[in-house]
Amino acid sequence: MMAALGTGFPVGFALPGAGVIAIFIAALLGFIIEGNTHAYFINEGPAEWISVGINNFRGAYWDVNRDTLIAIPLFIYMGLVLQRSRIAEDLLNTMGQLFGSIPGGLGISVVLVGGLLAATTGIVGATVIAMGLISLPSMLKAKYNKNLATGIITASGTLGQIIPPSVVLIIVADQLSNASDIADNIRKTLYQGFNGESLMPGFLNVESTSAGEMFLGAIIPGLLLVFLYAAYVLIHAIFIKNSAPAIPNKKGFDKEFWIKVSSTLLPPVLLIFVVLGSILFGVATVNQAGAIGALGSTVMASYKLYPNKKHTYTPTIIATISSIGILILHFSLNLNIKNITNNYQLIGLAVSTIFVIALIISLVWSFWRVYKAEDILKYVTTETALTTTMVFIILIGAAMLTAAFRGFGGDEVITNFLKNLPGGFWTQFWVVMFIIFILGFFIDYIEIAVIVVPIIAPILLANPEANVTALWFGVMVGVNMQTSFLTPPFGFSLFYLRGVAPPSITTLDIWKGAVPFICLQLIGLFIVCYWPALSNYVPTRSYLTSDLSPPPTNPRLERCLLDYTFNLYDKDGAKIKIAINDAKKINLDSLPQNKKEMLNDHFNKSLAALDLVKIVQEKKKILDDYSKDYYDIHSVARKNQSKILDINKKISEIEKDIKQSKNEKKISEMKEKIKNYNNEIIKLEKLIPKEFAEKNKKYKELYNDYRKSLNAYYNSVDDSYNNFKQIKKNLQDLEKLKAQQDNLKQSINDIKNNALDKGSKSLNEVQDICKKFEIDIGVDLNGFTNGARPEIFFYKIAPIQINYLGFPGTLGPGLADYIIADTKIIPKGIESCYYEKIIYLPETYQANDDKQKISIKKITRKELNLPEKDFIFCCFNSSYKINKKIFSSWMRILSSINNSILWILEENEITKQNLIKEASKFGINQNRLIFAKNISIEEHLARIKNADL
Repeated sequence: MMAALGTGFPVGFALPGAGVIAIFIAALLGFIIEGNTHAYFINEGPAEWISVGINNFRGAYWDVNRDTLIAIPLFIYMGLVLQRSRIAEDLLNTMGQLFGSIPGGLGISVVLVGGLLAATTGIVGATVIAMGLISLPSMLKAKYNKNLATGIITASGTLGQIIPPSVVLIIVADQLSNASDIADNIRKTLYQGFNGESLMPGFLNVESTSAGEMFLGAIIPGLLLVFLYAAYVLIHAIFIKNSAPAIPNKKGFDKEFWIKVSSTLLPPVLLIFVVLGSILFGVATVNQAGAIGALGSTVMASYKLYPNKKHTYTPTIIATISSIGILILHFSLNLNIKNITNNYQLIGLAVSTIFVIALIISLVWSFWRVYKAEDILKYVTTETALTTTMVFIILIGAAMLTAAFRGFGGDEVITNFLKNLPGGFWTQFWVVMFIIFILGFFIDYIEIAVIVVPIIAPILLANPEANVTALWFGVMVGVNMQTSFLTPPFGFSLFYLRGVAPPSITTLDIWKGAVPFICLQLIGLFIVCYWPALSNYVPTRSYLTSDLSPPPTNPRLERCLLDYTFNLYDKDGAKIKIAINDAKKINLDSLPQNKKEMLNDHFNKSLAALDLVKIVQEKKKILDDYSKDYYDIHSVARKNQSKILDINKKISEIEKDIKQSKNEKKISEMKEKIKNYNNEIIKLEKLIPKEFAEKNKKYKELYNDYRKSLNAYYNSVDDSYNNFKQIKKNLQDLEKLKAQQDNLKQSINDIKNNALDKGSKSLNEVQDICKKFEIDIGVDLNGFTNGARPEIFFYKIAPIQINYLGFPGTLGPGLADYIIADTKIIPKGIESCYYEKIIYLPETYQANDDKQKISIKKITRKELNLPEKDFIFCCFNSSYKINKKIFSSWMRILSSINNSILWILEENEITKQNLIKEASKFGINQNRLIFAKNISIEEHLARIKNADL
């Protein structure tokens, strides 16, 4: 495949050709070497995998669930029509005048126009060429930095690949729909293997995504990139003087200018709103939105291509009025040809039919204009057919190549490679993102989407570790692939700009200009990764506000049991307080500090809740007492207000009838009715008590006080209960652990009896012992000390291997997974010096025995022959650990500190005399070396308190 692509062979034929040839070669070699054509396939044989490939690309156009691809020619047509109607020129000139007066304003205007063109045309080549021809000379004339100017144009032109409607997103969504199904099956198999259950919980399902969801999900990431580009240009202009100077608007911002801005910006913005808004609000599918965009772009082009002529805007005006009229009639009269219930609907249906005919006439007129204007319609339809055919051929070819790849077990190789990477899902994910980024240097986005995504997407989506959505993954791939248009040496945007840039701009200038924007795109990629809500929010919001959304959350049960709980508090409140205070006295030292604080917080909030109950009851009593007098006034007022409301509705209906009636007599009668109704309203208003407004205001204040006290109670109870629920779960887990304690003790004893003396065991024996007892975590307590055998870890005796206590240095590559330490042993900032991941314990890494007995006997310095006032240094290491270098360091310390003593262990007379002799070489008197006798551990721990250091 790479050889074919490298020689310029069409990619649509290189992909299936490579797959078929690879299958043929594998079958031929299998027959020659192994005598079996099936030998080099993971299962089945060449004929079966050819059939799989054929079925794959049949599915690309036969599968009823994959109709999204229909939108591709519609959006391509829409983009080409708008591009040929010179919308880019008008936008660039207008936006340049609007923003030119601020630093970097011309560059910012190019970025914003790039975003608008991305949401309308979406054609990278056309956008870059148009902006290169129009804006690049203007920026160079304004003395813009060459690298900055070229970077702005190339980067802004690529926004069409991520800002919807985008062909890239449609292709990625199509590939992910199939990949999601495969991932879901993989995850179900994994779940069944781990739990033995055939049904997997719904929240673990891998949900597919659609082009519509991808469009909605890419809106915020696309706008984020626009913001990053514009912010970079502004900051560059401010901090690097004269790199992007301001261009004053000599004509000023008069009324004529704002009319021009509105007429230029409003049509494309309106088209964007109609296309994306129809998807967002569930009015249209992606295919239907594509059709709306294609027709809307044709109507827009009809006046763009016929400027300053008779009837320039007539087709557009007719189309706009007709569309608005149809919408108004539909929503106001609820038009349905099968359910006409009154004359108004019948008249509305007739009028809407006229509007539909007018709309068809305006569309035909618009298409005729586009056809007659420089054969634009012929050019657009031809290019649409060619581009669509190329995309579909690549999709079909990739289906065959993917089948061949899976036939050789390639997907299993990649799966195993990714699974063996350290760091779990996120390492796998970023490795894939890096591969896609590197591929963008050399191949087109379509090849990446149809070759890489079907292979790696099922692997990552099936991983339950992160449980990411296909939508988020698709947006991440889309943002990443966008960089392929900017990355040298084969970035398309770079070539497009090179073709229209003046000779003073070198290829190196264009490449240098693209680098900062590649970095900005990668920053955008990391931001979208860190905040998945940027891609998930709009689709989720759209779904939750649709007619098919789930019902809102039901109120908590405690709201329904308020009277019951309050009666319980009144009856047993004192007992509950006593019980809580007794519970607070329980010794909680066995709990971790954070759990201890959580439980104390639970007790305090529970007591506070009891006090809040009294406040709520007091507020409720005040409200109830006030309500007794207020009730009658309220009833009278609301009764009359309700009648007034009903009369006003009748008046509104009569006013509608007056507008629709042409009979003067009936109109006069209806006006008389309205007059009588108004008189009736005046009478009813007089019946409303005068003090009602003031008393109603007072009632609302008391009610709000009551609600505030009730909410304070709810918050206290909720927080208290949540803490208790967490502690209860921890205690239940502890009970489960205790139930397993005997088994655990027996297992530990078995290990002690069989494997404690590993020094006498061979490596194979150690491996067998660990395998027999299914050791989960292996810990090396020796490190680099005497008798250590770190090589045992090389044989992976346990899934997790830890370096601990022996020496706080790395064991080297491939041995331990973790090293246990604290910030004193391994200071922060030197983690890169360790092959192991560092587990930092909060206080000290060394777990000492706090149950060691210490003698109660008080041992004084005098009893130990130690001076009362001198500073005592001590070291009770065995003598073999005292080497010349260490001892000389001690002597230098004694030399520099007057009235200091070295207190060490006396093992034998020879060692003692040798140390005294060595000390004399440094001028240290033997009286400053005091030797301690060997005594019991209990007494030793008591006497060691006499040392200063």
